[in-house]
Amino acid sequence: MTTTAVVHSEWIKIRSVRASWGSLLSVLVATLAITLLAFPLIGQAEADNPDYDALFSAFYAINFAQIAAISFGATAFSSEFAHGALRVSLAAVPRRGLFYAAKTAVIGTAALVLGLITSFATFLVGQLFMGEYAIGLGEEGALSACVGAGVYLALMALFASGLTALLRSGVAVLSLLIPLVLIVGFVIGDMNAGVAEFLPDRAGQVVLHSDYDGSLGPWLGLGVTALWAAAAVGAGWWAVRRRDA
Repeated sequence: MTTTAVVHSEWIKIRSVRASWGSLLSVLVATLAITLLAFPLIGQAEADNPDYDALFSAFYAINFAQIAAISFGATAFSSEFAHGALRVSLAAVPRRGLFYAAKTAVIGTAALVLGLITSFATFLVGQLFMGEYAIGLGEEGALSACVGAGVYLALMALFASGLTALLRSGVAVLSLLIPLVLIVGFVIGDMNAGVAEFLPDRAGQVVLHSDYDGSLGPWLGLGVTALWAAAAVGAGWWAVRRRDA
């Protein structure tokens, strides 16, 4: 099969597997739902706090979007391990490198496109409820934060995808990564903030801050997250290449 045909077949898989398609769409739907629930109620009330970061607060719902992005990356690859689907995939595409690269590219591209739509949408919709505290895309760092948030969501999806290929279980990956982004970072941060800022979620979200006093800059932080994702994707490739289907 040609590269184009393999990529097209992987896109068809994502669209036809309900769990993958649903988790991809939930990145946008859940983010907008949280934004529409939170900002009318507490958006302006939080703006009076002394340590208020208008830019970071604008992306409050990204905390929920990242869970959906992780779920998408995990379910998009875990479908290959259900009912012997991987054997069928490798029978159609015996070149494992081509199969893995195409699947990873489709997952990353889909997550990036929807991640960018989600980041710009949540930023613009949230500011509709901020009144005099509203900021626009012309605000310093706002445009790069919107782009960075989309890239961050794509990297987290790839991180989950690579780990799923390695562990051969979407459930195991979700059980590992969701506590990591919701709990572990805060626990480690309380003990050693310097170590915590190099965790994939903490590093990637630096780009959302207008003022960050850690050692990582916005794009360096995304670079750290990209290294985590690259390591997971590389480990997944090793597993797909070495193990029996």
